[in-house]
Amino acid sequence: MYFLQQVFAAAAAAAIFSQAVAVESAERQFAVLAHLPEADLKATAGQSVEVDVDLAGSSGFSVEAEGNFAEVSYRMAFNQITEGWSWRPQAAPDSADYYRYKFLPLQSVAVEHGEYVHEDKIGVPQQMKVSWRYDYFLAFENLYDFYPRTDDADAGFAARLAVAETKHLGLRAKARLIDPVISESTTFWKATYGKPTDFTLKKRYLIGVLEALDFVDTDSGQVLCRILPGQARCTAP
Repeated sequence: MYFLQQVFAAAAAAAIFSQAVAVESAERQFAVLAHLPEADLKATAGQSVEVDVDLAGSSGFSVEAEGNFAEVSYRMAFNQITEGWSWRPQAAPDSADYYRYKFLPLQSVAVEHGEYVHEDKIGVPQQMKVSWRYDYFLAFENLYDFYPRTDDADAGFAARLAVAETKHLGLRAKARLIDPVISESTTFWKATYGKPTDFTLKKRYLIGVLEALDFVDTDSGQVLCRILPGQARCTAP
């Protein structure tokens, strides 16, 4: 499978990544794109990426067994990007969402950067930790290409699979990159006496048009079923 069909190098027009059985991590894909010169980064718009969705970090994901089969649900109602570039203040609530872009969580990477001594409370020196976390997402605005806009909190993607197929279940998204291709935001919380950790959160986005979702067996790599535009639900082939 292609994790990046094409990526541009600083001194060349383009460079093609080879096919790989496993999908490259979101962290790696973002890093490759982020290190490109601006012109080359813009030139990647239109290229395809495949990313694995972090099901463990997806509060709307559930699997409910019914005999030999299971109903798999991935609810999208609350997966809305609240960054400023996703705002649509003029959106009419009855026909459009205030937040333009939706997201699928891809990966979370924690990095510790040591400690230092500081007095947040006078006369009480403390060891303050320095922690960073990088959260990666796929951002896309075409959710309603897959199903009609609705107020149903359970709306999202679904599949009916054999119970045995859910033992090593994964979800893989395929998207086509669009300008500006990537985005990043940073939030910082200063260490205090009650919470002695300097915490930096970086949210990193791959921005594209969602083209397909595959429920896969993470052991074998087999595609169990595929969801394409016009269908929010799939069944096993």
